[in-house]
Amino acid sequence: MFLIAPLANPPLLAQGLDSEESIDAIVGSDVKTGEAANEEQAERVVAAIENTIASAESVRKAFNLNTLEIVFLPGDTETGPIGEAVAEHREEIVALQESIEGSAMFYHAVDSRSIMLRDIVAVEFGDNDVVTIFVNGRER
Repeated sequence: MFLIAPLANPPLLAQGLDSEESIDAIVGSDVKTGEAANEEQAERVVAAIENTIASAESVRKAFNLNTLEIVFLPGDTETGPIGEAVAEHREEIVALQESIEGSAMFYHAVDSRSIMLRDIVAVEFGDNDVVTIFVNGRER
C-alpha cells in the first residue's frame, strides 16, 4: 500500500517549478528585454492588441520558443492609440494574461523579470518562434 501511494499523487514526484533548474529547462529560450517609446512601437503594439484572441490561443499551444523578447512601454499607455486599443480589447487582454499564467514557459519568463501579469498588454508571435511580449512600465 505504501508503494502505491506516491503513484496516486504524481505531482509530488515532479520537480518544483520554483527551482532555478526547472525554470531554465521550461523557458529554455533566449529571453531579451528592452524599452521602447510609445511612438516608436504604437502601430506594432496596436496590431498585437487587435490580434489578442489569436495570441492567447497561441500562448496556450506554444511549447518551444527560440527567442522571447520583452518590450517595456515606459510612456503613458492609457492615452493615445495604445490606450484606446487596450480599452477596446480589455476582456481579450485579460484572457491573454490568463493564458500566460497557465503556461509554465511564458509565466516563468515574465515572473523571472518581476513582471506583473496585469501589466502585459499584448503578445506578438513572429517568424522562427520569436515572441514579443509588450508590457506597461519600465524595466526594473
